[in-house]
Formats: sequence, structure tokens, C-alpha cells
Amino acid sequence: MKIAEVNTYTVRPRWGFVEIVTDDGLTGWGEPVLEGHVGAVLACVKEMSDYLYGRNPLQIEDIWTMLYRAGFYRGGGVLMSAIAGIDQALWDIKGKYYNAPVYELLGGACRSRIKVYSWIGGDRPSDVEKAALEKKAEGFQAVKMNATEELQMIDSYEKIDAVLERTAAVREACGKYFGIAIDFHGRVHRPMAKVLAKKLEEFDPMFIEEPVLCEHMEAFSEIASCCNIPIATGERLFTKYDFKRLLSAGGVSVVQPDLSHAGGITEVRKIAAMAEAHDVALAPHCPLGPIALGSCFQIDACSYSAVIQEQSMGIHYNVGRSVLDYVHNKEDFCFEDGFAHLPHLPGIGVDIDKELVISENMSPHAWKNPVWRHEDGSVAEW
Repeated sequence: MKIAEVNTYTVRPRWGFVEIVTDDGLTGWGEPVLEGHVGAVLACVKEMSDYLYGRNPLQIEDIWTMLYRAGFYRGGGVLMSAIAGIDQALWDIKGKYYNAPVYELLGGACRSRIKVYSWIGGDRPSDVEKAALEKKAEGFQAVKMNATEELQMIDSYEKIDAVLERTAAVREACGKYFGIAIDFHGRVHRPMAKVLAKKLEEFDPMFIEEPVLCEHMEAFSEIASCCNIPIATGERLFTKYDFKRLLSAGGVSVVQPDLSHAGGITEVRKIAAMAEAHDVALAPHCPLGPIALGSCFQIDACSYSAVIQEQSMGIHYNVGRSVLDYVHNKEDFCFEDGFAHLPHLPGIGVDIDKELVISENMSPHAWKNPVWRHEDGSVAEW
């Protein structure tokens, strides 16, 4: 069996897919995308495809290592997202070849289901109380929302109070033990992050996410010493070496590698093991599509440190198309009491609607994140 085709597709709302086809007709799907840079990532996949044609797709570790190490320049969002999508597609083929879900090839499941959470509030968080109650009524046991809008390095306590009011409203509406994750989204800088983290403590959040950017990972331990809230981060890290530095710096309780950014199933499996060795939880980042989510479930299934899974159904980014539009097996993505059951189909567990993918690719999206500015005209973190 050899790789015969590598096809890429751009699909709404902001995703990219890769299809790898073997000479005996097996097909694997991956989701190589870096939000706002899908064209660059898919072009990188095409560049890498020259290394794939004629290869045995079952030799995943060797192919991954070749793509990472033989290119001389390595790491970063574009290169690692391209490798991630290819890696997902190869695991999809391997699972189909052996007629088993990927997690069965990685040692088997250590759980029967994984808790999931849902996004509320949008980029500029509003109506969070109503939205949280709706998600609770749907069976979710946890939600995540952005904490702030723009926030300068030193900013008004009026903005801090607005965060506290929103969080208080969700806590009061949904009860003491409902999970509330608060995403600082890298919008908060070190001086204000300590203030905000300390003040949020009274609401017992499930975790605070990206209280500062990983560019300042040495600050996580300082922020952790200011509050008793678990700190989560990692969506903007791309290799096990990035996570080695993060875990060595300390202060982080939850790592959030993205299966479409951090080298795919092969690399995130290793990151999960590193987290477990540091007694740190795993909660894969996934505001993306069905292949990325299916890949996350494979890792969740066989990783002891996995605690909860992000998913993008209903997220504010999904305009025009959403996760379930692209899959035939929609019933496998239904959640029960805030949990997802493990995939059962061979491979990644996603039966892709290829006709829709081809149709979407005929008018490719050009999604870009917004550019925000502070009142003084300087660029704000989005």
C-alpha cells in the first residue's frame, strides 16, 4: 500500500481539510489549519506532499519524523499545522486498515466517555447568564467564555469589575458546582493578570486560560501564587519541546495542545504523556471542525490526564457552516449529560461528506481575525 493522492480543501467557516488516498483505495482525512492562515498551511501541505507520494502510510512515526527533521527549519504554527493534518489523515488510514478506532492502536481506551464544554458570550462577552443557562439546559456541565474585551497593560478597574459581574451572573444562575472556564485570550498583560486572577478566585472557576501569553510563560508561576485557580494554556504552542519549557517553568495546571496545530495525534500523544508525568491535566484545544474534534477524542480516550474537551458547536466563529455539516455520522457527535461517548468507527471516526467539501472548496473562504485597537489607537490583543 502506497500514498497515491494528497488533496487539500478550503471549507467554511475557517477550516482546511486534507485527503490522503492510497493506491488500493483507502482514504484518510486530516484538518491542517491555522485560523487566519489556512492558505499558508494548505500550501505547506502541498510542499510536503512530495515527501509522501509512494510512501507506506502505515509508517507514521517515520513520516512524521522526516517531515519535522528533514526540512531543517522546524516548529511554528504553519509547519506544525501542516504536519498535524497529514498526521491525522495517516492515522485515519491506519485505523481503517486495521478496522479499529485510532485509540485502540494507541493502547486502548482508559475511559468510556469524556466531558465536554461549550462556548458562550462571543469575542466581546455579553448575555453570558442567559447563554450559560441554555447550555446547562442542554445538559452541559461546563462552559467557557472570554473574560475581557481590550485591556491595556495597565487599565481601568471598571473593566475588571465588568468581568467580575459577568462571572458572578453565570455562577449565580447556574449554581455553585457548574464549571466556568474563563479565557483571558492573551488580552490581559502581566500587571492586570495578577489583579484579575485574584479577584476571580471567589467564583471558583474551573480554570483561567491564557492569563498571559506563552511568550511570558515564566509569569505563570507568579500568577499561580496569587490565586487558587488552575491555570490552563498551550493552544499557541506547537511541539513537545515548547511544552517541555512550559512544564519546566511551572504554575500551569492544564495543558491545551491543539490537535490541528501541535503536530497531530503523534505529537500530542507525547505531550499528553509529558503532562501526566508532571501531574498536569490535559484539555485539548479545539474551536475547529469535525476531523480535529475526532482526533481530540482519540487522544482523550487513551490519555489518563485528559479531563475535558473543547468543541465548537454553537461557537461564534462558525458562520455559514458548522461541525456537523461535514459529517454523515452526526449521531456520533451527540452529547449526553455533558459527555461525549468515544468514537467507534475505524480511524478517526468521522465519515466526511466529500461532496460538500468539494462544493465549499469551489468558493474558498478567506477568514481573518479582526484587528482591535485601544482608545489611544494602539493595536490591542484579540
